[in-house]
Amino acid sequence: MKKKKFVCSVCGYVHIGDKAPEECPLCHQKGVFVEVKQKGLNTNSNVYTIVYATVIVVIVAVLLSVVSMALKPRQEANIALDTKKQILSSLNIDLKGQDVDALYAEVIQEQTLADGQKIYVATLEGATKYIIPMNGAGLWGAIWGYMALDDDKNTIYGTYFNHASETPGLGGEITNPKFQDSFIGKHILHDGQVSGLGIMKPGNIAESMEQVDALSGATITSKGVEAMINSTLTAYAQFLSNTTEEATEPDVAAAIEPINTEEE
Repeated sequence: MKKKKFVCSVCGYVHIGDKAPEECPLCHQKGVFVEVKQKGLNTNSNVYTIVYATVIVVIVAVLLSVVSMALKPRQEANIALDTKKQILSSLNIDLKGQDVDALYAEVIQEQTLADGQKIYVATLEGATKYIIPMNGAGLWGAIWGYMALDDDKNTIYGTYFNHASETPGLGGEITNPKFQDSFIGKHILHDGQVSGLGIMKPGNIAESMEQVDALSGATITSKGVEAMINSTLTAYAQFLSNTTEEATEPDVAAAIEPINTEEE
């Protein structure tokens, strides 16, 4: 409850409290206190608290909106740059000290197939590589990556995998270069048709497809990578099984699609 203000009419002594004293402690006169009515907002009232909180929330929301809009171009640029790094990494390129934007522009062409699917075509030392984007699900969340193929559209030249929330040391090991390098040289076609890849525990044998050893202790994530790869290859089956079909340039160059950044 808000305290009241009382002033002694004789000596001017000010008393703050719920009620006036019977006697002024300074001049010792009795019954001489007069209540002073305070103007302005009652800062102890519920109305003041609600209005104050509402104003603060609105101000903070406006500031956050302004900051978000100001940072949006930079955020989009960072996402685009990270996507370029991921695509180039699938080509086994060491990006340390490299100008990623310049290298990407030199090596990669973004193209669209007749059915509208996106594909990236790279030229490395005069050889053509086809890079296919992939998206899937692991144990705890999204996984994604890129697979680079030689110009025969059959032999894996390199891969890049990442995840949103897989367990470090287990499913999170899909980002380990050792796991990614185990795909190099594998073939995805059998008798000219897409057969896919098997990601299995050592000792298991896959029929009509080549296989890669699964991650130890991360069976579900390993199978998630397998499902992601094989569903993507199936979707691109017409392009992959036709060695004469080439990607065509779209009428308007497609912007790089933002893909999840590398965060645990």
